[in-house]
Amino acid sequence: MTPAQLSRTIRHTLPRVLSDDADAGSLCARVRVVVESPPRRGEGDYATGAAFQVAAACERPAREVAEALAARLVRDEDAVSVAEVVGGGFVNVTLTSAARIELVRILAGSRPVDSTSVDSTSALVDSTSASAPTGPPTGLLAPLTPEPTDDPCRDIPRWAAVTGEDPEALAVRTERSSSLFRVQYAHARICSLLRNGRRLGLRPEPESAVPLGAAGARLLALLADRARITAPGPLARHLDAVAGAFAAFHDAGEPLPRGEQKPGAAHRGRLALAEATGAVLAGGLSQLGVTAPVHL
Repeated sequence: MTPAQLSRTIRHTLPRVLSDDADAGSLCARVRVVVESPPRRGEGDYATGAAFQVAAACERPAREVAEALAARLVRDEDAVSVAEVVGGGFVNVTLTSAARIELVRILAGSRPVDSTSVDSTSALVDSTSASAPTGPPTGLLAPLTPEPTDDPCRDIPRWAAVTGEDPEALAVRTERSSSLFRVQYAHARICSLLRNGRRLGLRPEPESAVPLGAAGARLLALLADRARITAPGPLARHLDAVAGAFAAFHDAGEPLPRGEQKPGAAHRGRLALAEATGAVLAGGLSQLGVTAPVHL
């Protein structure tokens, strides 16, 4: 379940929550349901504050509307495992394992593994396209356009223009100093993980991506939130947050085995989430007209 799908689900659920109100349909039609990665106030894959808008329109307590919405989502939607009310009326939604697996697959642009499936890993690892389209993305993500190496002379001015950061600071190519370097390095690092995984006979496997753990759940929530963010400045900042979340995810459980450790399902699952992260980073960088380097 993507944020857009959950947004539609909530919009269809709200009139049932207000079934005792004759104007429920018209009230809910005016509500803009925003689904995003949850703030720090609670756990979950997604969060929405739609209950506040509905409560204001029908003059009810926001928490009352949120509790009714949460109960409906858990009862009626197979993809929702937990819906928790936090704060004054936010609803944090946690997906089922099956829904999380499907989300990883959607984000990575892959299909169920069978004898006829296209190897989506090769599109991320082996592409040498030099184009970088800057138009709006089609579907969930912009097209993938990984490139062999980056182009600082082009990339730094473009990144600085949308973020307002000092180009001289961005030219200091360290993770501490440059948000652009953090994002591009995360993408190149993922490409390296996928290449090395293939040498070990490890392929990304979304079915093994759960359980995610806290770092994986945070990363997946940010990846799913990407489709909502289209303005260049917020997009650049979001990509930086994704890069940071990926670093935390990697440190919590490395995607590749070390030393004498045998490759297992957990590694294939972590590679699947890494592949999804690479797809999101590549699409976002492409949309900003910045290179998504395979090597850095």
